[in-house]
Amino acid sequence: MKPPDFDVFTAIWNRHQGLETPEVHVDIARWLAESWRAGDRELLLLAFRNAGKSTLVGLFSAWLLALDPNLRILVLAADHALAGKMVRFVKRVIERHPLTRGLKPNRADQWAQAQFTINRTRELRDPSMLAKGIGANVTGSRADVVICDDVEVPNTCDTPPKRADLRQRLDEIDYVLVPGGLQLYAGTPHTYYTIYAADPRPETGEEQTYLAGFKRLEVPLLDAKGESRWPEHFPQEKIDAIKRRTGPNKFKSQMLLHPVNIAEGRLDPDRLRLYDGDLVYTEANGEAKLMLGPRRLVSASCWWDPSFGSPEKGDASVIAVLFTDEEGDYRLHAVRYLEHDPHLVESVDEATQLCRQVAAFAHRHYLPAVTLETNGLGRFLPGLLRRELVAAGLQCAVLEKASHRSKDLRIVDAFDAVLAAGRLHAHRDVFSTPFLTEMREWRPGAKGRDDGLDAVSGCLLAEPVRLPRLAPPATKDIKARANWRPGSQGFKAKTEFSV
Repeated sequence: MKPPDFDVFTAIWNRHQGLETPEVHVDIARWLAESWRAGDRELLLLAFRNAGKSTLVGLFSAWLLALDPNLRILVLAADHALAGKMVRFVKRVIERHPLTRGLKPNRADQWAQAQFTINRTRELRDPSMLAKGIGANVTGSRADVVICDDVEVPNTCDTPPKRADLRQRLDEIDYVLVPGGLQLYAGTPHTYYTIYAADPRPETGEEQTYLAGFKRLEVPLLDAKGESRWPEHFPQEKIDAIKRRTGPNKFKSQMLLHPVNIAEGRLDPDRLRLYDGDLVYTEANGEAKLMLGPRRLVSASCWWDPSFGSPEKGDASVIAVLFTDEEGDYRLHAVRYLEHDPHLVESVDEATQLCRQVAAFAHRHYLPAVTLETNGLGRFLPGLLRRELVAAGLQCAVLEKASHRSKDLRIVDAFDAVLAAGRLHAHRDVFSTPFLTEMREWRPGAKGRDDGLDAVSGCLLAEPVRLPRLAPPATKDIKARANWRPGSQGFKAKTEFSV
């Protein structure tokens, strides 16, 4: 006898365990069953922490085996223990559910802890259900269903190398899953650069999301009205307590499913103000102007933090340019991560290649000067850079600067005030560089990428603070004062001749 629909299958199990079936579980169960029957074979289930999603996915696995005992299900999780926990739960369901008891095999060797094989009609090499950690070798395995249950956790996604390794290991699923097989992800986002993102992250080079094309169901704790989806288990008092204990970032990530970093970051890239537009240089009436849209630019700072490394290996060589407009706002117009070409080293050495790139950068952005950080490698570059600037026909000075303060302190001093005041604008092109990733993941004292932050902080600290020239409005309580600064206002001179 074929089992009933999955929501009924779940309700029977819950009643057998003396439990009620909450409405949120009914919604998820119906979505899973409808997707299976409709032939959707790439599914993503995002649900808040402690929503019971792993329990439902385990019940779904038992339901699928009851529908077709010849299915082979592979469970992948962040580690083997977590995957084995789901397999053991499915075993208990098969043993105790009224509709699956006939599936348990008689042979004890078919009923192991991390894998089992039910009574089935076909002779297959792979077990009915198998647990593996994401780091395990799955080469040679075959599965009709692959369940990725909480493969993304802080331990697998808190740094760019770990995220790259996670994606590489998940790519192996294509070689395990049989044609037409089901791939089901279930989890919560643990980083802004989550594999579950609905939108690509251009700053990491993404043109489409990792799970592009997957059918999605997102079940945050709060509905559109701000009310709990599971009020019996999560009343308002408990929700408030979770917010207080975990902080806003973790609550957004784990309970509302917003992709943000769980750790509270010091630098928030969402405070950057996006702008478009190109620099326009003009000369008229003996005066040169550099415009950015309707704003006239009054100063520029360019900082180069040199290195022979690359963004993927070692320190990155980063150059940044920051303009200040006549209203006192900062315009971060470009951040470039420089790399030399190893194939040209025999004819043009690494340092010369980088200096030529800097000269081209200075020419493109009409820079009057480039500040070169002379700590370490930078001590040997000023003369070489001046030579390349002259060769390019540029009147651009090279300023040498040695940094003596801690990099963490420089970054905090540079960014804190301007971000809080909403004064830092960034060009659209900056949003497609690793700079935003550095901002989002930077923690004082932690080891991580910060070469772009170091270059931009140098620009910010080199720029003087300019206040817009706005006269205070006169009111009945506040009398407008004349500007006390010499030369700030015009005057009339009496003359004793006529023209």
